[in-house]
Parts: sequence; structure tokens; C-alpha cells
Amino acid sequence: MSKYIEKYKINEFLDKLTVKEYKFALKKIPVLLDVSTNTFHNYRRIRLGEAQDIPYEKVKILEILFGVKSGGLENAKVTGKSLLQLIKEQ
Repeated sequence: MSKYIEKYKINEFLDKLTVKEYKFALKKIPVLLDVSTNTFHNYRRIRLGEAQDIPYEKVKILEILFGVKSGGLENAKVTGKSLLQLIKEQ
């Protein structure tokens, strides 16, 4: 079985909870995100490199719930050139 990297650290944060907190979180988070329980579980399993993604607003809510700064839920940083750099290269 090959090891894969998840796009977001949702499971990492959930694993730090007590059993009671974990059960509460699995019930409450989908309600707060206004998504089904199944959709939330799908969010937890998104792999790095997949086209599937979580809507930005939902990611922001998760960052607030887990008490992390903006971008703290990502397992990989997205990098690239700015528009000005691309224009100068032309």
C-alpha cells in the first residue's frame, strides 16, 4: 500500500483531539461548513496533486475552527511567478 499525502491537514488536527472532542467535531464541523457529513469526509481524503479542492470559504472556516493562521491547513505551499515577473519575461 503506497503512502499518500493529503492536501490539507484536517486529519492531523482531528487526531490531536480527545475521543470526546473528536466525536463532537465529526458531528459539528459539517454543520458549521454547511456541507453533508459525506462531503466533509471527502474533504479529509483529498490527496496532494488531485484536481478536487475545498472551496476557499470552507478552508477559511476550518482554519478558524482549528485555530491556525491563514494557509496553516495546507500540506504544501503553492509558489509561482507574479504577473509583473511574467510580463517582464515577454
